[in-house]
Amino acid sequence: MTQHIGIVACSAEGAALCYRTICVEGADYMGRHAHPEVTMHTHPLSEYMYYIEKDDWKGVAGLMASSANKVAQVGADFAVCPDNTIHQAFELAVEKSPIPWLHIAKEVAKEANCRDYNHLGILGTRFLMEGPVYPDKLTATDINYKIPEKEDRERINDIIFNELVYGKFYAESRNYFSDVIGKLKEKGCDAVVLGCTEIPLLVTPESSPLPVLDSTRLLARAALKKAVKV
Repeated sequence: MTQHIGIVACSAEGAALCYRTICVEGADYMGRHAHPEVTMHTHPLSEYMYYIEKDDWKGVAGLMASSANKVAQVGADFAVCPDNTIHQAFELAVEKSPIPWLHIAKEVAKEANCRDYNHLGILGTRFLMEGPVYPDKLTATDINYKIPEKEDRERINDIIFNELVYGKFYAESRNYFSDVIGKLKEKGCDAVVLGCTEIPLLVTPESSPLPVLDSTRLLARAALKKAVKV
């Protein structure tokens, strides 16, 4: 019997990509048009940003736990959160959750190990690139990492919050990301983490100078495998 997946969403585009991946790729495991039961809940992104910008991760965790409780009430067996930044509050949220969770950075680290990558570039919001979410999980598996320079971090953050979360995907921004990834390659990175769940909608494997680790789809696929017990 398949498990019911709960999605604790934050920003719309990344959550939609996670949901769509589960539904479309579910057929690979369960047959034509089939996928596990899925329930998604999100508080407005503005509520998350209120706490994030104040560096109040307990407040972020409270929103995450609230969503987890809601999806659990309608039958979800476990939760995933297709938002890298708010994983900084992951442990606090899990403490208040009635159901277990998968961790997005752990799934990325697993895939990096499977593909023998050992030096990753990390892209995402400023909060993510400068925060502990990926460093904690990557160093635990002996994977090195680098983040872009400050000027690039600020521009990437601006593109995410003023374009990607609104479903705006421009060629100029795609080229900028490609240039930043090229700099990370020059510094010794052998792959790049698309550590904002909207970035895979802009940066494709074909447009990237480095192999990509698509955090959104990796989390969705991990949820699928757990749900169908693969």
